[in-house]
Amino acid sequence: MSDTQNKILDILKDGEFHSGETLGEQLGCSRTAIWKQLQKLEALGLVIETTKGTGYRIVGGVDLLDAEEIVRSLSTTATEHLAKIEVFQGIDSTNKYAREVAESSPASGTVVLAEQQSAGRGRRGKNWVSPFAANIYLSMVWDFEQGAQALEGLSLAIGVAVKRVLTAQGVDGVKLKWPNDIYVEQKKLGGILLEMVGDPAGQCTVIVGVGLNVTMPVNSGSEIEQDWTDVTTELTRQKSAVENAGSASRNVLAAALISEILPLLSTFQSQGFAAYRDEWQAADAFYGQAAVISTPKQSIEGVVRGVDTNGALRLEVQGGKIESFIGGELSLRLVK
Repeated sequence: MSDTQNKILDILKDGEFHSGETLGEQLGCSRTAIWKQLQKLEALGLVIETTKGTGYRIVGGVDLLDAEEIVRSLSTTATEHLAKIEVFQGIDSTNKYAREVAESSPASGTVVLAEQQSAGRGRRGKNWVSPFAANIYLSMVWDFEQGAQALEGLSLAIGVAVKRVLTAQGVDGVKLKWPNDIYVEQKKLGGILLEMVGDPAGQCTVIVGVGLNVTMPVNSGSEIEQDWTDVTTELTRQKSAVENAGSASRNVLAAALISEILPLLSTFQSQGFAAYRDEWQAADAFYGQAAVISTPKQSIEGVVRGVDTNGALRLEVQGGKIESFIGGELSLRLVK
């Protein structure tokens, strides 16, 4: 995004009308140049209204991420663990960028956010729909000393952290689907993607990716291949926000997520998933329901019976036997 586009966006983010003449004076360019830049902003999915004699506005305004505001809102503990925070207007993938940073230099405690992803990824290589200035696309880098085995259940623990944040922001009924999805009323609200760099048996670095639907445009949401919801929709439906019911500041959400997750990462190696298991099971979206778990070679049907202390899914199969599943290319879905 050009400097001129950024400046226009900063002026119009309040949702109020601004005349072409005023914009031209502030930016030092012609009305024609302003119009061309506005067209490029519309291409990002922003709805720009033009009224003769009044000017231009972004309908509803736009909630832009602000690194300084996020840092000011962090908890003291999170601030102690934060190395740096980077906010991009556009990027292919926050996880990919964070991974590249981790592979090239010490980066533990680095946080990456973006307004938009052109190649956002979910689990099992699926596309993560990432419209501009609408949701949270967040990645964190953290070093661990004891390898992959000590990280069992980490994605589930991160899910607990995300649930805590959403509940504190007024979103009721948040559920967790094994191994990495955030649900409300059987609709997907967000997801978690972990990637590891380094020695699986020793010192390694984990990239923690969190995607959270905040104010998903309907036209973008149509690209999602399952039922979905977003924070704004849930706050409106539940009318549970203390202030500004139906809206959610992405800067507030981002700061709350970082404040919850960074301290968790700092203690997870010593505490393990056992410290989060009860909280996770209390929010299990599929507990007691008939489901199918699919591996690359087979599908197994049973009744979901929660998770064990390592974060493995417990499935009660025919004959009452409990089988456990963890890691790998696994997919869990309810029996219809």
